Amino acid sequence: MLVTSRRIYSDKRQGKEYRVLADRLWPRGVSKEDADVDMWAKDLAPSDDLRKWFHDDRDSRYEEFAEKYRHELEDLTPDLDELRNRSEIVLLTAAKDVDHSHIPTLTDYLTDVLNDK
Repeated sequence: MLVTSRRIYSDKRQGKEYRVLADRLWPRGVSKEDADVDMWAKDLAPSDDLRKWFHDDRDSRYEEFAEKYRHELEDLTPDLDELRNRSEIVLLTAAKDVDHSHIPTLTDYLTDVLNDK
C-alpha cells in the first residue's frame, strides 16, 4: 500500500486514490465539494494541546513534536478498517510546510500499521 501526501489547496483527485483529510480543523477557503475527500480523519491529527505547543516554536521543536505525536497515535489505537484495503492513500493537509508538519509522522505510522509492521 502506498501512502503519500499533498496540500489540499488546488489539489485534484488523481486516479483511484483514497483521499484523507488529516487535519483537525477544516481548511479555510475550501468547500467540501472542492476538497473531494473520501474521509476526514480529524482524530488522527495531533491533539489541540500538542498542535499549539508545536506552533509556539516550530523551528526547534519538530523532532520532539514528531516523537510526541507518534506516541499519541500509538495510544489512540484508531479504527483504521476504512483504510486497510486501499492501494493508494493520499493524506491531504492545509499545512504550508508539509515536510515539517504532522504528515510525515502520520505517513510513517499508517504505512507501518496498515502493512502490519
